[in-house]
Amino acid sequence: MLQYDTYESPIGTLWLTEEDGMLTGISFSAGCAADIPRAQGKEFAPVKQWLDDYFRSKHRDPAFPMKPRGTAFQYIIWDLLLKIPCGHTRTYGDLAKEAAVILGKEKMSAQAVGQAVGRNPIAIVIPCHRVIGAGGKLTGYAYGTDRKKWLLQHEGKQEEQKCDTQISDILKQNG
Repeated sequence: MLQYDTYESPIGTLWLTEEDGMLTGISFSAGCAADIPRAQGKEFAPVKQWLDDYFRSKHRDPAFPMKPRGTAFQYIIWDLLLKIPCGHTRTYGDLAKEAAVILGKEKMSAQAVGQAVGRNPIAIVIPCHRVIGAGGKLTGYAYGTDRKKWLLQHEGKQEEQKCDTQISDILKQNG
């Protein structure tokens, strides 16, 4: 049965949805929880623990089952998003090149990738906020560039020693 719960993050309320023990959504919008019951048990405990850790700068891979709903192409893109390390970013063009290789095509449209990234139903965990525009522009985050900037700053502070200054350079460039 599909159900929801909420999580209070430093950048706003997150709405969580799950079905049959698998996370189906994390959103800053209550719309994802419309017309479904609120969870009564501890169904979201692993997800909330992961979010607690994330916001305390203890970044780790998710260890709970997820079931985002999407097309085969969206799954390819979302899988690529999961491979972007915390503290790093990729461009839509970078992802388009990788998707083209996976699909056996000569090239892929960055706009098609952008549409798939924008339909990611599991914000933060599937890190669509780590995708930037060409030239380092902070573009294309469904929940606003202020949140995207906050998330990148949050991750960049903790990962500074593990990566180059890419995150800080991008944030300086975007004000």
